[in-house]
Amino acid sequence: MAIAILFGVFALLLVLGVPVAFALICSSLATFLYLGLPPVVVVQQVASGAGSSSLIAIPLFIFAGEIMLRGGISTRLIALAASLVGHIRGGLGQVSVLSSLFFGGVSGSAIADVSAIGGAMIPQMVARGFDRDFATNVTMTAALVALLVPPSHNLILYSAAAGGGISIADLFAAGIVPALLLTLTLMLVGWLIARRRGYAVEAFPGMRAVGLRFVAALPGLLLVALIFIGIRAGIFTAVESASIAVCYALVVTMLIYRELTWHDFLATIVHAAGTTGIILFVIATAGCFGWLLAYLQVPAAAVDALTHLTQDKNLLLLLIVLTLLVIGTFMDLAPMIIICTPIFLPVARAIGVDPVHFGVILILKGGIGLITPPLGSVLFVGTAIGRISITETLRTIWPFYFAAFAVLLLVTFVPALSLWLPALLK
Repeated sequence: MAIAILFGVFALLLVLGVPVAFALICSSLATFLYLGLPPVVVVQQVASGAGSSSLIAIPLFIFAGEIMLRGGISTRLIALAASLVGHIRGGLGQVSVLSSLFFGGVSGSAIADVSAIGGAMIPQMVARGFDRDFATNVTMTAALVALLVPPSHNLILYSAAAGGGISIADLFAAGIVPALLLTLTLMLVGWLIARRRGYAVEAFPGMRAVGLRFVAALPGLLLVALIFIGIRAGIFTAVESASIAVCYALVVTMLIYRELTWHDFLATIVHAAGTTGIILFVIATAGCFGWLLAYLQVPAAAVDALTHLTQDKNLLLLLIVLTLLVIGTFMDLAPMIIICTPIFLPVARAIGVDPVHFGVILILKGGIGLITPPLGSVLFVGTAIGRISITETLRTIWPFYFAAFAVLLLVTFVPALSLWLPALLK
């Protein structure tokens, strides 16, 4: 009965439109009262939910991404992508996808990616004859790449939700090949649609222009290499790398590019603090929810229930993916990671799935949920930037959506795509 109250109250509040964090804390409190546990434990668990030292990396990476966004890095990355793939059919659409790969390593956030690149690219695409739905759809789905490219704070959050026993360096390495695969798949879909609709081709600027733009964007690209190599080599931890990222971003934007003004810096602090507050509040309340899951032995029950359905590993993986896909349509990525990791990771381990591989599956699937109604945050942000209704977008987003889902299935059932690079780098 307690499990029914926990999930029932949570689902009811979500349906009523209550924010996820408040739905989590209210459903937890209702379950505590039913079980006769002291309500003060709710406060204790909320405090401990955001008390992990590894979570310090999340606000720091968010801050570094905001600095790079406002300090000129995003414009230079877009310019580099334009010189590389702008001459392909539907060139600006290809630029959006490749820019997301470049910028994703800086921001680690799909919302930041769609805001930065969408704000720059969607108006340009519309002005040059691209349909507004295509411009919006290709930018939104490309933003999912940011979730897998290091330094993704979602991978850090997954490691924390799993109890901190999963190497963040391995998770960063595991996301690279799936991110590249998703990038190439989305570019192929964009090319096919652009060819069918007869979109124009941009002129190739020449190798000299490519070289100049690469040099201009190099400081931003080096940030990803600095963080990845530093963590992988054991030079510094994820938290230390996040601190270095902030310092590096300030040096690049204030001393090299000289585009980050004092006003922009203050705006960066305010925006990063607001984003951090939202994420950490969700993490804190989800920590209380997760404590109840453990107290009620929900993970053990999930393992027992799913393994009784079938012993086939691939079928169980498919059931988990489909279940997470449904959950992801109603829940944002951060709370989904915190809540679903302790439930489904034991199931994955029980059937022999590597925790690093499962983390990539969970993040990619959660990313697809971000562009899926009714609560897809990237869908809302992208359509707002593109000045198009969600209904119009959903009519033509399906080729991109199915491409992302195909990559998800490929990553799920071919573990080597995620595990090859971490094993190679060890």
